[in-house]
Amino acid sequence: DDPSLERHFKGHRDAVTSVDFSLNKRQLASGSMDSCLMIWSMKPQMRAYRFVGHKDAVLCVQFSPSGHLVASGSRDKTVRLWIPSVKGESTVFKAHTATVRSVHFSSDGQSLVTASDDKTVKVWTVHRQKFLFSLSQHINWVRCARFSPDGRLIVSASDDKTVKLWDKTSRECIHSFCEHGGFVNHVDFHPSGTCIAAGGTDSTVKLWDIRMNRLLQHYQGNSVVNSLSFHPSGNYLVTASNDSTLKILDLLEGRLLYTLHGHQGPATCVAFSRDGDLFASGGCDEQVMVWKTNFDAADYGEVVKPQKCGNSVDGTHGTGVEMDCGIHHKKTKTQDSGRIHEQQEEETSLANTLEHIMGQLDVLTQTVSILEQRLTLTEDKLKECLENQQKIIQNKTN
Repeated sequence: DDPSLERHFKGHRDAVTSVDFSLNKRQLASGSMDSCLMIWSMKPQMRAYRFVGHKDAVLCVQFSPSGHLVASGSRDKTVRLWIPSVKGESTVFKAHTATVRSVHFSSDGQSLVTASDDKTVKVWTVHRQKFLFSLSQHINWVRCARFSPDGRLIVSASDDKTVKLWDKTSRECIHSFCEHGGFVNHVDFHPSGTCIAAGGTDSTVKLWDIRMNRLLQHYQGNSVVNSLSFHPSGNYLVTASNDSTLKILDLLEGRLLYTLHGHQGPATCVAFSRDGDLFASGGCDEQVMVWKTNFDAADYGEVVKPQKCGNSVDGTHGTGVEMDCGIHHKKTKTQDSGRIHEQQEEETSLANTLEHIMGQLDVLTQTVSILEQRLTLTEDKLKECLENQQKIIQNKTN
C-alpha cells in the first residue's frame, strides 16, 4: 500500500515551519511564521489549542520524550517550554542573541540542545532551564542540532556548508563533513546512532557512517531539501522539499520509493511518529497534513541483523564499499520467543511506569517554574508599588 493522506489541519495563518508527534500519537504540535504554536488532537472533533507567547515567528517545535512538555524556538531569540494542555502555560528563557532555529530533547528528556543564527549550538538542562555550555565553531547560521540516540554526541548543520559532529562530554568537534555544495538545512541521527543524514540547498540528501566518517549514500534531487526524518526502523527516510513534494527513500535498496504531492508550494517540515505508523508534514500553504505510512509491516516489523550497505543512488559515491551501518534486515523466529516476549512485556510495563513518573516530574518542574515566574512578577510589582509610595511620601514632605 502507498502512503495515504489521513487528516489535514487548517488553523495557522502563515507558513508552517515545524511538526512533531507526542509519544502516544494523541497530539501533534506545529510551529508557524504566525508566531503561534498549535497543538492538534488526533481524535476527530477535538479542538486544537493555539498557544500565544512568542513575539515573532516560531521556527521549531518538539515534544519531550514523555510527551508532557513541548519546546519551541523563535525568531524572538527565546526558547519556551509549554505544558500542552488547555491553559497552555509556558516558561520562557532567553536562549541566544539571534533567531533560534532548532530545539531538540535528549532521549532521557533531561537536556535540550538549541541552534541559532548567532552561529552557536547551546545545551541546557530541561528542569531548571539552566544553560550548560556552547559549541561555537560554525562560521555561519546554525540551522539544526540533534542529540544522538544515546545522548553522547551532538550533530549540527549550518549555512557554512558543513555538518559537525560533537562529543557532548569533551565539548570538542570530532569531525566536520564538508561534502555539501550548499547550506545544510536539516540533519539527524539514524535510530542506530551509527549514521547521520543531512539535506540542504544543493538538493541532495547524504548519509554518512560516523564511525568511519565515510559517505554511505547520496540521493540527488531536483529541489531544496528543507527537512528529513528517519523511520524508527531505520529502513526509510522521508524528506520535505521546495518543489512541494515529500519523498520516501528506501535505505536498504538505496532508491526513491514514493513521491507524495499534497502541499501547494514548498513543503517545509516532516516528521515520523515515534512508532512510524504516521508522518506529518507542514508547508508554506499554512497546512499541516498527517499521512498513514502503510508500509508492509514485514518490511520493518522485526529487525536485528545489521545489513551491509555502501550503495549510492547515482553510483558516484561509496560503490564497492561494504559497511555495516545499522540498517537492518528481518529477524528469524527463535524458540525462546515466548520467554523473550514475557521479558519484553515486563520491560515495557516498567518502561511505561518510569515514563509516566518522568512525565509527572516534567509537569511538576514546569509548574514550579511557572510559579517562580509569577512570584518574580509579584515581587517586581510590589517593589514598584513601594517605590511609588516612597515618591508620594517624599513629594508630600517636600
